[in-house]
Amino acid sequence: LKPIPTPVQATTLAAMYPITLDESEDDEDYSGDSGWIQWFCGLKGHEIFAEIDEEYARDNFNLYGLRARFAFYDHALEMILSNEAPDEDDLNDNNFLEIYRDATDLYGIIHSRYIISPRGLQVMREKYLKGTFGTCPRALCDRQHVLPIGTSEDLRTATVSIFCPKCEQIYSPKSKHKDVDGSYFGMSFPQIFLQTYPSLVPVDLPKPFVPRVFGFKLHKQQSVIARKLEEAEQERLKDQQRSGEPPI
Repeated sequence: LKPIPTPVQATTLAAMYPITLDESEDDEDYSGDSGWIQWFCGLKGHEIFAEIDEEYARDNFNLYGLRARFAFYDHALEMILSNEAPDEDDLNDNNFLEIYRDATDLYGIIHSRYIISPRGLQVMREKYLKGTFGTCPRALCDRQHVLPIGTSEDLRTATVSIFCPKCEQIYSPKSKHKDVDGSYFGMSFPQIFLQTYPSLVPVDLPKPFVPRVFGFKLHKQQSVIARKLEEAEQERLKDQQRSGEPPI
């Protein structure tokens, strides 16, 4: 998320932090009667967020250690749990913006915990299967669905990246997600997700790129993935030898 300006730095939200009430990813799903969580997750580029269950956000166990990290913790939590979405007056109020900044960061940190809970994993599984997080930009991964991942657990250190379960590499996401803080998803989510749902781990190994000149393969040149496949095969043969199994 883009930094929210303080009262000294900004005059209006419309000029400095353009969020509007009609900036929903799916207008049919958005309602002015929705609460803050539904409104926040409905903003453009926020479809990758899971809507946290209010019961989860009210449980002090899930909020452990967060109070000391936010100047407006109580007000921010109250905003998150509000049954009303912000209106135009709120979105042009600088005092509101100060609390909103804490609310977005607080929601993000709670979100990083929620998505590795049983219910949160189910929500993210549905999004993954729908391709909500996007597909791998590597052509040879055949549009493999990806997962969001952070490269740091600290706020405002790095924006969110996407992890491909097939080639096991991370990439920059689509531009509409480029301002989302990576700590809102954490560094462990993809690993926990794939361990929870092993059937979603791609069975086929990634296809390596084979460099050619005028149709002829270049000798003694291997891609990283080709070397990885060769090393995996060598390790498999060593394991067979250790166990006394006949080679396949």
